[in-house]
Amino acid sequence: MARVFARILGILTLLRGIHAIGQDTCVTFTSSAHTFAVVNNKNPSTILISPDEWPGVQIAASDFQADIERVTSVKPPLSNYTIPSTPSASKPPASAPIIIGTLGKSSLIDHIVNATKLDVSSIEGKWESFMTRVVSNPLPGVATAYLIIGADKRGTIFALYDHSEQFGVSPWYWWADVPTTTHSDLFVTGSGCAHGSPSVKYRGIFLNDEQPALQNWAAEKFTNGTGAQFTGSPFNSKFYTKLFELILRLKGNYLWPAIWGSAFAIDDPQNQPLADYYGVVMGTSHQEPMMRSTPNEFNIFGKGPWDYTTNSANINQFWLDGTERAKPFESVYTVGMRGFGDLPLSETTNIGLLQGVIANQTEILQTVYNETDVSNIPQIWALYKEVEGYYDDGMRVPDYVTLLWTDDNWGNVRRYPTLSERNRTGGAGVYYHFDYVGDVRDYKWITSTQIEKVHQQMSLAIQRQADRLWILNVGDLKPYERETEFFLSYGWNATRWNPSNLQSFVSQWATREFDLTPDRAATVTSIIGNLTKFNARRKPELLNSTTYSLINYREADNVLAGWTALQAASTSLYNSLSSAMQPAFFQLVHHPVIASTNVANMIISAGMNNLRASQARLSANQLADTVEQLFEKDFDIEQQYHTILDGKWDHIMDQTHLGYFYWQQPMTNSMPLISRVQTKKQALAGVMRIVPEGTLGAWPGDNPNQCSQGYSCPPPTVTVDNFSPIVDRYIDVGAGGPTPFTFTVTGNVTWLKFSTSKGSISPSTPEQRVFVSVADWSKLSAGSNFAQVTFTATASGQPALAVPVMVVAVKNTPSSGFKGFVEGTGVISIEAAHATRNTTVQGISWAELPGLGKTLSAVTPLPLGDTTFAAGAGPTLEYDFHNFNSLSGGKVTVWVLLTPALNANTDQQPLAYSVQIDSQAPVKVVPIGPEVPGGLPNGWTTLDGWVADSIISTPISVSGVTPGAHTLKISMMEPAVVVQKIVIDTGGLQPSYLGPPESLVI
Repeated sequence: MARVFARILGILTLLRGIHAIGQDTCVTFTSSAHTFAVVNNKNPSTILISPDEWPGVQIAASDFQADIERVTSVKPPLSNYTIPSTPSASKPPASAPIIIGTLGKSSLIDHIVNATKLDVSSIEGKWESFMTRVVSNPLPGVATAYLIIGADKRGTIFALYDHSEQFGVSPWYWWADVPTTTHSDLFVTGSGCAHGSPSVKYRGIFLNDEQPALQNWAAEKFTNGTGAQFTGSPFNSKFYTKLFELILRLKGNYLWPAIWGSAFAIDDPQNQPLADYYGVVMGTSHQEPMMRSTPNEFNIFGKGPWDYTTNSANINQFWLDGTERAKPFESVYTVGMRGFGDLPLSETTNIGLLQGVIANQTEILQTVYNETDVSNIPQIWALYKEVEGYYDDGMRVPDYVTLLWTDDNWGNVRRYPTLSERNRTGGAGVYYHFDYVGDVRDYKWITSTQIEKVHQQMSLAIQRQADRLWILNVGDLKPYERETEFFLSYGWNATRWNPSNLQSFVSQWATREFDLTPDRAATVTSIIGNLTKFNARRKPELLNSTTYSLINYREADNVLAGWTALQAASTSLYNSLSSAMQPAFFQLVHHPVIASTNVANMIISAGMNNLRASQARLSANQLADTVEQLFEKDFDIEQQYHTILDGKWDHIMDQTHLGYFYWQQPMTNSMPLISRVQTKKQALAGVMRIVPEGTLGAWPGDNPNQCSQGYSCPPPTVTVDNFSPIVDRYIDVGAGGPTPFTFTVTGNVTWLKFSTSKGSISPSTPEQRVFVSVADWSKLSAGSNFAQVTFTATASGQPALAVPVMVVAVKNTPSSGFKGFVEGTGVISIEAAHATRNTTVQGISWAELPGLGKTLSAVTPLPLGDTTFAAGAGPTLEYDFHNFNSLSGGKVTVWVLLTPALNANTDQQPLAYSVQIDSQAPVKVVPIGPEVPGGLPNGWTTLDGWVADSIISTPISVSGVTPGAHTLKISMMEPAVVVQKIVIDTGGLQPSYLGPPESLVI
């Protein structure tokens, strides 16, 4: 990671003062011979626009004017200007103006292009493209001007908002209260900026699952409490115009509006025309055909049941009315049909019926638009859940309809176009989720998606030409600002971002939002990287008190330490910011950090509490107190959000997130279960409790976790290993009741050392951790060395209580000259990026995806393509390792831990890779089984399934791996396999969520 952040710092040093993300800059704050003054010495350039320009461009030009004032405190004049019929008909515009317009729409721009012979071939006729340029003598009496020209209306709009962002106005200036960094002077370069057609034609967001947070907030801020006439919805034109502006500033162009309890077109009759006025293309969700809100509008205006077999005439009329209503506006029509409430149609629904539905919808479009050929009317068929099954079973739609492939609702795209599907005129797209309501469990509270995961999945969409339309379920929008911007930014220009520079997106974002120095922007990058990594390991809604092992590999302790360090870093930066900057930083960085840290601490502490109560440890009560305090603090953190900026964001964090017991959100937050021991009663076995690391048991006394019989068990044993990445072992000394005592630690060998040899335990300090380690490995013999450590408690008025703990120190020696990973405590654990060798075949090799995954990173074959290989013949990662043990017959188990992914290139060509050790025959591994049409593979959607665990763990048993030096080889067979970690079990692997820490390398 040090190399990554050094690279980020270098990039940021170059970009210091430049605010746009991922765009070549044409803005500067200092004058030179090659710059054009927007504002200089408090003198602004006049902005000219033609009165026949698109309304949305007029709005964006007004925002452009306001943005210049935000940056410089100087408001430039903005004027409509018409070319005079004769040179003397009117005075020339002010010298050196900024002239804005759209080719073919603005008479002013068309006149200048013709008069100056300006070459606009780079953008002419190209979707949403723009160029800017300083030109000479554009108008009579005007020596020079800065032209901002769009190929179409959104091309011009994006050009204006792109400049605004470069000036220093964040797209989130209203939605996240990001202050604008001010400058006295503002210039653009003479050569200007340009952008061709976006990588993805339609790029949009979907407001969904908007109750309780977004809806309650909007009701308070945009209505008088009554809501819309028919639905009571608060999502009126005052709300949507704020959203339209945001979408356009983010270089998006498409929206599925809020649907639960809302109906966009009838909630406010201005909603639909204003979307078109601003320049936002409207659609309806995967379950809402023909630009109608379903079931809400049908419940109000429809007749009969939502059953096409018995009520097709009324349903067709319902769709006809919606199409006529949408005709004046730019829209993308969803075709097909699902059941009410985003459910499948009845089990008796057949492909013939649905093909008839789409045929009738085609007739409706032909009637309303009075065109036989409706291929130029944008249409999508959402292959969501069971609908994908209809496609798999042979259902087809007209070639001009865009196939909208979907993810599994958890960020894993179910299918991409195959080679034979990539020549459809309608193309393909992707419906993706940052928020979801449904199995395995809702997740919609806080950011839990890694940008690295989004890039990995959507880069496949680009490579496989699913680039006609991308739509992102953003839930309430507010918890996912940064990740939403990345999704839209990547769709705007996919060539900008690749695995090697991906983390600079966050650094550039931090610089733009908070005006940070490069080193502090790198700190924010680290904070965000860990925040999303930690929450993506397992969604907070799925986290339970034993998710992370409480006893193995110090996993729970390390997870808590990670959260604690993250909170400290965020708090330090938050406290150092100005009061004007803190509200934005709180919303975008600090709140998700402190809220997530609090929840993780609460839930893990509840697990530790229950464990210690089962072990008769008085410290269970302190942990119970901690859980209760953290539970109440959760609400305090929520209220802190709701009260910033005089309550601007009241209700936006209303989402419940604690106490899930099935898929649906709990009706209120409830605290994790805790247990207590009686404070006045002494444990039956005595005053002292001894709990060695790695066990659920406790000594003295009986406990079912001490041995299988549960009573009369031998003393506990701990093992230290000279090649374990954990160099010592701990033994907890705890109170078994209210009686204070002192204790001593003694050993029967000289080669052991203790972190302390004595201590005091009382109800106020009921625990002390003692670490045992080897003082000098050179004094030990090869193999196992045995020792005994005795813990002796002395309490007033009671006989001494002695508890022995057996220590086994295992000393191993690798083969002479070996270099590589070395087994420790019966396991070899390897981060996939740390290959000994990485071979290239046909220009393809394994490349690191920094930050992706549960621990360090991941690797995948790049560049992306459709090339496949036989087992063992493809690009290969090699890992040299040395084992000292093996299972019976020289067997080991190789666990390959993959980033979740589906067989997105069809089950007939599933994900696959090969594994081999040394010169043995490579073993083909197909980790994902087949799906039923429209379904998901076995093991995917259970509470402890692959998607919940955020990992696919595949065991491969290999024989003939005798102790010694070996090489593990993982070879590409199919593209898109993403490997995070490899664990080789030689007999000592213990249960954990993240896997053992990485083994030592010599």
